[in-house]
Amino acid sequence: MRRAWPLTVRGTGAVVLAIACFIVANEAGIVELTYFGVLLLAAVGGSLASLYLGRRTDIVTRSLVPDVASVGRETMVSVRVGVRTALPTPPGTWRDSLPKGLRGKAEGPFPALGSGLRGGAGGGERVVNLTYRITGARRGVHSIGPLTVTSSDPFGLARRTLAFSGRTPVTVAPAVIDLSPLVDYAGATGGTLHTTTNQIGQGADNLVARPYAPGDSMRRIHWRATAHRDELMVRQEEQESTPEATVVLDRSALRWSMDALREPGADPAFETGVSACVSVVARLVHDGYAVEVIDSEGHVLTERIDGGDMTEVDRMLAQFATVTAQRDDLLGRLPRLFTGVSTGPVVVIVGRLDPADAEAIGPVAHHSTMPLVLSTSPVGDALDRAADHGWHIARIDPDRDLAIAWGNAVGRGVSHAL
Repeated sequence: MRRAWPLTVRGTGAVVLAIACFIVANEAGIVELTYFGVLLLAAVGGSLASLYLGRRTDIVTRSLVPDVASVGRETMVSVRVGVRTALPTPPGTWRDSLPKGLRGKAEGPFPALGSGLRGGAGGGERVVNLTYRITGARRGVHSIGPLTVTSSDPFGLARRTLAFSGRTPVTVAPAVIDLSPLVDYAGATGGTLHTTTNQIGQGADNLVARPYAPGDSMRRIHWRATAHRDELMVRQEEQESTPEATVVLDRSALRWSMDALREPGADPAFETGVSACVSVVARLVHDGYAVEVIDSEGHVLTERIDGGDMTEVDRMLAQFATVTAQRDDLLGRLPRLFTGVSTGPVVVIVGRLDPADAEAIGPVAHHSTMPLVLSTSPVGDALDRAADHGWHIARIDPDRDLAIAWGNAVGRGVSHAL
């Protein structure tokens, strides 16, 4: 808790005037000036007493809705200030300190409080509720606080500023951009995306017929199929599999910048890549895909998220609030992760993409029914070479609309984002 200079300009002037009165009274023998000087000092002393004896704040707590903030989106902050006071206190102003990663107007009037002598068992405690909105400006974990409350006496002679050291960490997740769905590619991406609107990712039980085998129950005979094929057929329940997708975020600092190693939000290009990663995951999960997020080394960045489970998407966003780059450059090893594997969409998000890199990851496209590569800094004809291997391509960067780039990539197949 820190205290600022307790007197206002008016109060300081009153003290200076009182001292001048004492000096003049002593030199000129004017007794009345002495009385006037004493009156001024008494007024200043009474003002200080009314502030410093009247209010004591015990606790400051904050809550956020939603719990995790996002870059570019508003979050409501509720502040609960517990105040104990035996005397009436004047109104004042409050201000909550915001870090550079958050924007907002965290200030306003602080109400006057009546006497707490009638507080009974509560001991004169009062609760003041304050609210304001913040907007995430930079991904990461930032701290709000301290809260300062400044009040002055009715005459404007003294002020009291209290700064309370309690801070509240705020997780700021990357921005999620609404992307167009892959519904048009349901037949080409490894499974049916939508059985019904409310069965996304849940699968469906279908009855299929297979030839009769010794030991099968006669009650399972599929008579219509038997008549059609002129042989005994039995019913078999076949569970429709949930389509799977993989999102790869290349984290090599050599492909972004060394700033991406330091802290979240330091490299604008890397922030674009992280935002693209979580946006793609949210889109695929919403479309019914079971999604796994890995880096180019194969390290799992978030556990598999089942199709339609948007609660897990929210959890993933909190995890990606602190993702940074790494020093290793392992993009060329990516094909080994998909050797012998056939899967649905594979989305690779990378910073700088050289023509040699495009050739290196080319084989991955043959293991996916919908391969996409998104690059913030393609070099030369790197994207064209990737397209020659079957990738759907797009260039993304802080100055381009991610939704448009994604729409071009999935809507026209092999295309450049303009």
